[in-house]
Amino acid sequence: MSEDKKGFFSRLKEGLSKTRDNIVHGIDAVFGGFSSIDEEFYEELEEILIMGDIGVAATEEILDKLREQVKENHIKEPADCKEFLIQNIKEQMQVGETAYDFENKQSVVLVIGVNGVGKTTTVGKLAGKLKSQGKKVLLAAADTFRAAAGEQLNEWANRAGVDVIGGSEGSDPASVIYDAVSAAKARGVDVLLCDTAGRLHNKKNLMEELKKINRIIDKEFPGVHRENLVVLDGTTGQNALMQAKEFSEVADLTGIILTKMDGTAKGGIAVAIQSELQIPVKYIGVGETIDDLQKFDADQFVDALFNRDLSEDAAEDVSEDER
Repeated sequence: MSEDKKGFFSRLKEGLSKTRDNIVHGIDAVFGGFSSIDEEFYEELEEILIMGDIGVAATEEILDKLREQVKENHIKEPADCKEFLIQNIKEQMQVGETAYDFENKQSVVLVIGVNGVGKTTTVGKLAGKLKSQGKKVLLAAADTFRAAAGEQLNEWANRAGVDVIGGSEGSDPASVIYDAVSAAKARGVDVLLCDTAGRLHNKKNLMEELKKINRIIDKEFPGVHRENLVVLDGTTGQNALMQAKEFSEVADLTGIILTKMDGTAKGGIAVAIQSELQIPVKYIGVGETIDDLQKFDADQFVDALFNRDLSEDAAEDVSEDER
């Protein structure tokens, strides 16, 4: 496994320490405190998972499956079913085979999210990652609402060595997208990454803006692969889930990017969002640098959460990720 991947795993482990205190210590206490598997044992587990932001739907699925496994395998000792519980949490979070197809197709990726979640920074980091994979990347600064967004994006673009198409502050975001699509076609760009404004408090305007942007891309770039990724702040827990729900009403979301996962006690929200919305977490961020944003790996995440060494399967997947 490459050094930066090992580094990311150790940062993830460290970053999830508050979430670990919130969830794993409670789970360990249940497994250590019960001598038999009874209804009270399941109720305690349920309470810990829900309180740990894993969400009601995901918790029910995880525990229903655990009950079946306990029955099928005639398990009597709580300690003997802990591994099943961990595997069930991993299964809730698998991203699926096609999650990163956009990397190998000509794509337009809209990145949406409310201000303050690290959206523009995330666009810059993604640009750097794709560029390092040998992709030709172009950025569209379509968040013309926030004065600093364009400057911030330019800074990241310079770091990543990619071009930006922007508009003046207050200009129509759809016209920026139009210019960016034209440039992407003319320059034979692999991935056009679009930073968009995130104003959920005025949902009607946002909805109209996104509709207009979608119409332009459909008309000017028919057949191009499309991704709509929503950036959520991991420290906000259930609030992040609410934002994801709201954005899924205004855009056809294809994936989630969870930022600020270092230093949050609410890391369990990664499980809840995926389970409740059936939208995969595709990237996870644990810090400020470009290497602190990585593709989401369920095995890696849960192993880091339970403070285990990276399982062999996950280690293989992680090293393959760099191909």
